[in-house]
Amino acid sequence: MANKSTSSNIPKYFVLGFFAFGAFMVFNQLTSDTDKTQAVTVKVPDLSSVALEGKTLFEKNCLACHGKNAAGTGQGPPFINPIYRPDHHGDQAFVIAAMQGVRAHHWRFGNMPAQPQVKPDEIQKIVIYVRALQRANGIN
Repeated sequence: MANKSTSSNIPKYFVLGFFAFGAFMVFNQLTSDTDKTQAVTVKVPDLSSVALEGKTLFEKNCLACHGKNAAGTGQGPPFINPIYRPDHHGDQAFVIAAMQGVRAHHWRFGNMPAQPQVKPDEIQKIVIYVRALQRANGIN
């Protein structure tokens, strides 16, 4: 009788193991997809003089979180993503985010703190740089 109950548990353990493995695979795929969006390949166009100033300012103030050429890092999202296209996040959204900070709403990186060291005219140049990168990468 003991053999019968042990053998009847085998299918239960198999099913449980199967579902556990499936859950792991789904979680792994979601994590992999998230990692892929954190650092994207970016085509860098020829930049205007103002966009070049914006690039220098971006590298000084934004690169640590948003990555080289706004490609993203594990600490901040890429701006080379359709979610940041001008008709969804206008230029003023970038200005407000830098000046006042912004609550996390599209990504799981946490809230973005204000960047008081960056002056409003510098933010405008950074936005010009980011928009040039976006256009070069098909985000209009």
